[in-house]
Parts: sequence; C-alpha cells; structure tokens
Amino acid sequence: MADKNGLRLLSALVLWMVSSMTAYAAKPITPNEFKGTDTERIQKAVARAKKYTNTITIPAFNANGTAIWKIDKAILLPSGMTVILDNCVIQLSDSCRDNMFRSDNVGAGIANPLWNKNISLIGIGNVILKGADNPRATGDGLRKLSTAYDANHRKERISYGSDAGKPGRKQLSDWRNFLILMAYVDGVRLKNIRFEYAHSWAVTFERVHHAEVSDLTFFTPQFRWINGEKVSTYNNDAIDLREGCKYFRITNITGINGDDCIALSALDLGAAYHSNGNINSYQVTATRHNGAEDDIEHIYITNIKTNYTGVAIRASDSASIHHVFINGVTSIADPGIPPPYNGSPYTILLGNLGYGTPAMMHKIHNIYVSDIIGDGLNLIEVKSPIADCLFMNAVYIGSKAATAVTYHGQTQTQSQNIREVNVLKPAATSSISQ
Repeated sequence: MADKNGLRLLSALVLWMVSSMTAYAAKPITPNEFKGTDTERIQKAVARAKKYTNTITIPAFNANGTAIWKIDKAILLPSGMTVILDNCVIQLSDSCRDNMFRSDNVGAGIANPLWNKNISLIGIGNVILKGADNPRATGDGLRKLSTAYDANHRKERISYGSDAGKPGRKQLSDWRNFLILMAYVDGVRLKNIRFEYAHSWAVTFERVHHAEVSDLTFFTPQFRWINGEKVSTYNNDAIDLREGCKYFRITNITGINGDDCIALSALDLGAAYHSNGNINSYQVTATRHNGAEDDIEHIYITNIKTNYTGVAIRASDSASIHHVFINGVTSIADPGIPPPYNGSPYTILLGNLGYGTPAMMHKIHNIYVSDIIGDGLNLIEVKSPIADCLFMNAVYIGSKAATAVTYHGQTQTQSQNIREVNVLKPAATSSISQ
C-alpha cells in the first residue's frame, strides 16, 4: 500500500513539474524579468530562453522607467535563438565599443569558431536600432580615429571617434563597429527593422548560409551631429556579405546611405588579416580565401531603393562571386542629403581595383541584373573582366557617363558572353523637346 501511495505521489509530482514547465515555457521571456544593466538583463533573458522557449521579446517599455534600451557590449546570440523586437528602441551607449548583436560563436580571440544555426531578429511595429550619441569609434577596420575637427578637414583614411588621442584606447577602428554581426551561421532571419547612425556597416554577414533579410530601412549617412558639430563618419554601408555567404534572399530595402546599400565582398588584403578573432582586422573571421567554400553565390536581391550606391560586387585574386540575381534597384540622389564624393559612383558595380590583388579574369560570373535606374556618375560600372552576365531593362538618367554600362581599361574586350537587353541612356530632356 505504501509503495502505491509513493507511486501516486511521484506521478503527481511529475505531472505538476511538467505542467509548470509547460506554463513557464508559454510565457514570453523579456529582459524586464531580470536585474542589472540593460545589456545584462537582455543577456540573462537569452540564457533563460535557451533552456525553455528559444525566444525572447524585447518590449517598448523598459522596467527601468525609460522607453529605450542602452547596450554597453554585444548581445551574444546562440543557435536556435529568436529575438522579437516589439516596437522597441535599442541604442549603443556612449561607453560601448562593440556590436549590438553578434552570434556567440565568434569574437575577439576565438580562433576556431564552430557553426551556429538558426538565429532570428524579427521586428514588430516600429523598431529602431541606433548607434551611440557620441560613438567611441566609427568607420571600417582600416580607419584611424580622429577628433571632430580632423574628421571634417583631413584627407587621411580616418573616421570620427571619441577615443581619438586618448591614452590606452585603440586608435584604429575594427569589426566591433558593426551593429549586427553574424558569422558562421546556417540560417538567419532579419526582418522589419530601422537602423540609424550605425558606426560603420549596419548589418554584416561572414560565412553565413541560408539567410532571409527583408523589410529593412537605413538612415546611415556619412555624417552625424555631435555637440552641435557636424562630424564625418566613413564607410556607412547598409548590408555587407563577406566571404563564404551563400543562399541569401534580400528584399524590400530602403536606405539613406553614406556608402554601398548592399556590398558583396570577397576581399583578401593580406596575411595580417588571415586569422579568426583578430581584433585588429576589419572582419571577425579570416579574410583568407579557401576556395569554393568561401565563394559568394546564389544571392537574390530585389526591390532596393537608396540615395547612393546600390549593389557592389567586389572580389580579389582567386575569390569568386557568382550566380547573383538582382531585380529592382533604384539609386536616386536625395536633395536634402548631398551624396558623398560629389555623386554616387554607380548603381551596380562589378569588379575591384582598390582592395588587394585585382580579381582574376571571369571570377565574377553569372550576374543577372534587371529593372534598375540610377542618376549617379555611372549606372553599371565594370572594373574586372566578367563572364556570362545579363543586363536587362536598365535606365541611366545621369549625365556624367557616356553610356549606361561603363567598362574600365580592357575589361570590355576581356569580358565574355555579356548580354545587354533594353539598356538605355535616354537623350536629354532638352533634346527630346526639340
């Protein structure tokens, strides 16, 4: 009899535990349940979600009484994690010199990163991710930090940073300037978010497979106002795909950008950047190209609108970028924000002359571009010999280039199997009216 009663008690206890865990798992996990800084509370929510629901929600209201979440160091996201951004505003603090969100498998000193899987950041309603009011560092990893005055007046490769000239502070920028950094992740979703004043590239992918990126808005001009002074920040791309990115869908992107709206880059600038986790690099993973596994391929890009450059495709040496499908890019200057460098250099760029060894012949191939319009210095600019490409339904409404497709040097004769269908530079309005 005692044994039967014991079994009943044990069964009841198990049922209660299962019921409690089920109820707990159904409850949204938010940082407001925890104590500490905003960063600590969000990271604690991630840790708890990893045990139960694999989902956290960052709401508009912060339990500290504010309507904003301030980040002091990167929120690290493990495999299987979904972050629901519910009408919230998240901003880097002025003390932060780090990413806002990063996959937890990469970072300073992580020499042998393992692959993560299935990480999502999904916005609901009006979501804003923004840089610091007075950032410690801006610009890509090849930039030297400068004071506000220097950033406006010197012509070196510099960018604004409050750390400039401070003893014990790193005087060069690096990959920590990116707001969102995903690397070695198979399965990423990023949707319905507005980015403002990113410190450099707003969203960066390195060796990421199977990503869906959609409905993003960017306000990342090549300047900002700090203490009433307009200072210059540099290399303000919206979305970057680096070595080894494959199987992407990128759609519905709108941006005011200080540089490329979307950049596909397989660039090796030398052995100094060949290690993972190098804090002195412009990437968190090695820039060394290891063959086909590091090619960028099968990228689908649709419905892009920007005030500056549209889509740039750059490769160096033996790196290859291929099977890229681009449909619907509009690159038109915004009259309220003058473009850097006296105008957008291109709507679509194919090739590389400025980063590392120029791309080998035909390593950029099978690029299909359709339904584009631009008013910059060029519409389609070709800087490396390409192969098996189609340009269709493209209209150049600028005045600087002689034709809608501009080839540099011998690239036109060296390129192979290039088709142009309905690629136009209309006559000037004055000529038409006559």
